[in-house]
Amino acid sequence: MKIGIPREIKILEGRVALVPEAAGELVHHGHEVLLESGAGVNSGYADEAYAALGVRIVPDADTLYGEAALIVKVKEPQPVEWERLRADHILFSYLHLAAEPELTEALQRIGLTAVAFETVTEHGELPLLAPMSDIAGRIAVQEGATLLHMPNGGRGLLLGGVPAAPRGRVVILGAGHAGGNAAALAAALGANVTVFDRNRHKQAAMRALGPNVTALHAFRSAIHDAVVQADLLIGAVLIPGARAPHLVDAETVARMKPGSVIIDISVDQGGCIETTRPTTWAEPTFVHEGVIHYGVTNMPGAVPRTASQALSAVLVPYILRLASPDWRQDPALAAGINVDAGKVVLPTIQGRGTSDEGRGKAG
Repeated sequence: MKIGIPREIKILEGRVALVPEAAGELVHHGHEVLLESGAGVNSGYADEAYAALGVRIVPDADTLYGEAALIVKVKEPQPVEWERLRADHILFSYLHLAAEPELTEALQRIGLTAVAFETVTEHGELPLLAPMSDIAGRIAVQEGATLLHMPNGGRGLLLGGVPAAPRGRVVILGAGHAGGNAAALAAALGANVTVFDRNRHKQAAMRALGPNVTALHAFRSAIHDAVVQADLLIGAVLIPGARAPHLVDAETVARMKPGSVIIDISVDQGGCIETTRPTTWAEPTFVHEGVIHYGVTNMPGAVPRTASQALSAVLVPYILRLASPDWRQDPALAAGINVDAGKVVLPTIQGRGTSDEGRGKAG
């Protein structure tokens, strides 16, 4: 199969879907791999590194999309890329269609088949989402700690505190990969951390991080009480393929301390905090009710070398399976199909289609 890896064009997105060694594995298995020239540069990989492993370098996106049958990319296609996609393409990338009604309608009009990294499911896990969630959780704490600095508009406190100065308070919604990694790093910095989740086993894992970590059931009243005292609030709620529920409303945000920080990792699925909205690395924050909000939708894109290496390691086996003639019989990949020949098949967004089915809108 001809497999195409385009250059990512989302604002300040530095990742590449496959590093040279991973692309070389596909070549070794008999596939023809095409790379748009320069696609790996921001992750630290020159075209020559790919070419040395048998990857064919093509000069531009038009050539790549024109020749490839399977398009493997990191982020969802941007509007300028829609016109390059065809009905006979298979698209394999992060999509987050629950929060992208215009993209959903575009994919339907094109008539292609789209398999989303974030809904590929195996043994009850989301193997292609996990490594980016790990990274996003850690970045959330790093960014949050910096945004709390006074020159950045924050409250002017050190998360871990020092003798004679109290520790900062971090509240995390969700104890999955993103929330768990955020909790681990915040705890290691010395902050007082409260994690909310409904799963008792995840609560126990959070408590095991250290005596400065409290894990509680996600009762709304308990979340409200913790949030209004928080210096840093991190949203890390995930319902696979669906919009994240709002666990914190605007009224609660208005009661938070001036200069406190909200980072909503769930923003690419609509966000779990009512006042958040998508932002980019070019303008990552905005202030609402005196609270700094951070809603970058491609957080791992800031560390493209690390992120590309981690993503490539989990992607290759699934690309090999997707490139086989009977890939639809693979339960993990079947779970990843969001759009099939132009028809929305993901249950969480079915019925939110084009003019024939009624237009949906983002909340």
